[in-house]
Order: sequence, then structure tokens, then C-alpha cells
Amino acid sequence: MKCKNLDEVRENIDRIDNEIIKLIAERGTFVVQASAFKKNEEGVRDTSRVEKVIARVREKANLYGASPDMVEAIYREMISRFINMEMKEFEKGK
Repeated sequence: MKCKNLDEVRENIDRIDNEIIKLIAERGTFVVQASAFKKNEEGVRDTSRVEKVIARVREKANLYGASPDMVEAIYREMISRFINMEMKEFEKGK
């Protein structure tokens, strides 16, 4: 889609941001649920799972024409914060 002006560009960016935020919130609900299935802190941190997710999102970035390095950086930060959130939930459930 080719925008006709800066306002149209911004409207589309705002629309996409709204969708991204909704999806992050939805992802968070599943992260909280995951903590109930984890047996220990290592299970919460699960570095092998993190690396599988990173590999997958890098592939998707290539597929969709996004920068794999940028997508990886965003996901590493997001995963780190979700792990912290999940760890808090895990501790509550002990």
C-alpha cells in the first residue's frame, strides 16, 4: 500500500501498533498460564526454548522482509520481560 501523505503513514503505523500491543497482551496471558506447568526455575528460564523461538522469528523476519537482527533484538527483550513476569507467577504458585 502506497500512502499519499504523512498523515496516512502515521494512521497506518498507529493501526499496526494497536494490533502489536493486543498481540503482546494476548501472548502475556499464555506466559502466565505456562508458569503453572513449569516444575522449577530452570523450566521458566528454558534457554533452549528461547533459542528455538529466536531461530524461528529470524526465519519469519527473512520471510516477511524484516530485519532479522532487529526482530531478534526485539524478541530477546520481550522474552526477557516475559520470563521475569512468568518467574513472578511461578513464585506465587509455589
